[in-house]
Amino acid sequence: MSWHPEVCYEESEGGLTSKIPFIPVPVGENMPKLLFIFESRETGEFEPGFEGEDLPVTELDLHQYADMAILKSQLTPEHYDLVREALDLEPMATAAQKGKAITDKIKDNIQPESA
Repeated sequence: MSWHPEVCYEESEGGLTSKIPFIPVPVGENMPKLLFIFESRETGEFEPGFEGEDLPVTELDLHQYADMAILKSQLTPEHYDLVREALDLEPMATAAQKGKAITDKIKDNIQPESA
């Protein structure tokens, strides 16, 4: 694998991704189905560096993040809802119904009034 995904953030608050990180995917490559990301956390302890300076001790914990679209396409609706529940998300039918209500409200607000 010659391409490695890079998680990026927009510099301006009013950007296209609304503060949500993004991964620029080159032509001919695919968005990863699974991301491995280390959590880096300082312990509050220090150890001496090469020149005697205090360096913070850091613990690393590996996390994995799966593409929900892949899970949705490969799992039964019941199993997919179990995954959503484990992530503190509503069942898909409930979320879709709420999403439709929001979309309908937006459409109503942008529809030109009839004369």
